[in-house]
Amino acid sequence: MERRDKINYYLDLAEVVSKRGTCLRRLYGAVIVKNDEVISTGYVGAPRGRKNCSDLGVCIREKMKIPRGERYELCRSVHAEANAIISAERNKMIGSSLFLVGVDVRTGEYVENASCCSMCKRMVINAGIEKVYVRDDKDSYRVIEVSDWIENDESLEGVMGY
Repeated sequence: MERRDKINYYLDLAEVVSKRGTCLRRLYGAVIVKNDEVISTGYVGAPRGRKNCSDLGVCIREKMKIPRGERYELCRSVHAEANAIISAERNKMIGSSLFLVGVDVRTGEYVENASCCSMCKRMVINAGIEKVYVRDDKDSYRVIEVSDWIENDESLEGVMGY
């Protein structure tokens, strides 16, 4: 039996975490890891006590035909990365890695060119996370150095989406 490499192992965990998500468009799962220890997990869902889109049967952003990566202030959900960061101690996140997987609800396929939104990028930076691994397919992924998000600040250029 061939053993799964560690990065895909953590991405597999993030994919399992995504299955708890309540978004009607995309299910994301995030896992924060430091020194081969899972620090925290998070998935997409409404704030505690509020109804989820899956409960309401409607996505406001979809109803308004808002493109991917834009107008997240209208979204009912807290993103997977944000939920993972909220649930972790900052001193444990400094120097850690975040593993992120997104799945399109309608197709069951991995989200093409998945990435953190601009809000989540800011949270990842402030949390002290060093690397983000993003799944592209079952065995392939991209590695993002968070320092690149600091040096190449797209918010200065008004770039929307991801």
